[in-house]
Amino acid sequence: MRMVEIIAAKRDGRALTTEEIEWVVANYAAGAIPDYQMAALAMAIVLRGMDDRETADLTIAMARSGDMLDLHDIAPLTVDKHSTGGVGDKTTLVLAPLVAAVGLPVAKMSGRGLGFSGGTIDKLESIRGFRTNLSADEFRRAVRELGLVVAAQSGDLAPADKKLYTLRDVTATVESIPLIAASVMSKKLASGADCIVLDVKYGRGAFMQTLVDARRLAQTMVAIGRHAGRRVAAVLSSMQQPLGFAVGNALEVREAIAALRGSGPSDLVELCLVLGSELVRMAGLRNDSDAARALLNAALQSGAAWQKFRAMVINQGGDPDVIDHPERLPVAPVQVDLPAPRAGFVTAIDGQALGLAVNALGGGRSRKEDTIDHAVGLVLQAKVGDAVKAGDPLLTIHAARETDVDHVAERLQLAYTIHDTPPPPIPLVEEIIR
Repeated sequence: MRMVEIIAAKRDGRALTTEEIEWVVANYAAGAIPDYQMAALAMAIVLRGMDDRETADLTIAMARSGDMLDLHDIAPLTVDKHSTGGVGDKTTLVLAPLVAAVGLPVAKMSGRGLGFSGGTIDKLESIRGFRTNLSADEFRRAVRELGLVVAAQSGDLAPADKKLYTLRDVTATVESIPLIAASVMSKKLASGADCIVLDVKYGRGAFMQTLVDARRLAQTMVAIGRHAGRRVAAVLSSMQQPLGFAVGNALEVREAIAALRGSGPSDLVELCLVLGSELVRMAGLRNDSDAARALLNAALQSGAAWQKFRAMVINQGGDPDVIDHPERLPVAPVQVDLPAPRAGFVTAIDGQALGLAVNALGGGRSRKEDTIDHAVGLVLQAKVGDAVKAGDPLLTIHAARETDVDHVAERLQLAYTIHDTPPPPIPLVEEIIR
């Protein structure tokens, strides 16, 4: 095969064969295909697209380019969840112990935050002593003995995707549904989960800004999963405003603990129940979503989910005293309320602006090697639909220094839209694609 002919075929709109796609991925991962030719193919895909079969072939080839985790010798079935990213999205911290508490083993590899959305690993590392870099033996032992592990990605999972992702970022080829779907699902397939629920977010605080694009991405990823023999469902959820009230690593851990102990934000709890119900249903523990939801509610109300989270923290070296007393998590020395400039109703909150403000405070990173401050962030005091008076706090800024507050205050004011009339309600979950 010749790479130039494959590029030309896709440029002209022909569907690539399975053999062509496997050849490209294998040779690109091995360094036999130069970046400039792979960039040309990626651009052709952006312009011409891929059908479901091509996209699934690309995904499977990238998944097989490195390690393929198989836990069936210690767990007959494992489940996983992936979020396309959002602001204040701490669902993994609640969902993973919740479904593990009803008997579904969770073997999750998560990432660090990059850009305006936070990373699960960064949040967990707010807990003193918590270890996210586990050996393969430690990872497997946690699945076998506890049925729950959340760790940083290790090994050589989907190396072809890593190379292609880096290339797409600098060649204006990020905006492609097939390429995005293949990138996400290649890592999920390589991680070995049998049942996968996808939280596909849309809105200003999400990567997919419109519901139409989010639906297309969800449908593509579900089709990939089906083609690969996995059970996959996608939940389209709103990121028109942050999830819950807290944005920032330790602040979000504190909020997740509250949810597990029965006093968390209603939107966070609801989304976790919806996502968890899909996993319970796909795994066959219950036949329908209502019965699955009842099972999860019981685990939440009985404290079983909280106990499973606590056991995970201890198992991965975290100090249980910190989570038993969440006020002992990192706390920012400066806390300043941001006042509402006028009276009215909050009609919109720009989640992306809030996420970028947290980055500016030191709670996120622009490069993977950046060090973050786990204590800083924001706590919303008013959300969409709330009535405020002039001077009422819109949110509280948690910062390391007073000067940091000054740097972000103006952009945070602009993140809130206040009108005289209340907005229509925003549905948390728009649709479930199975």
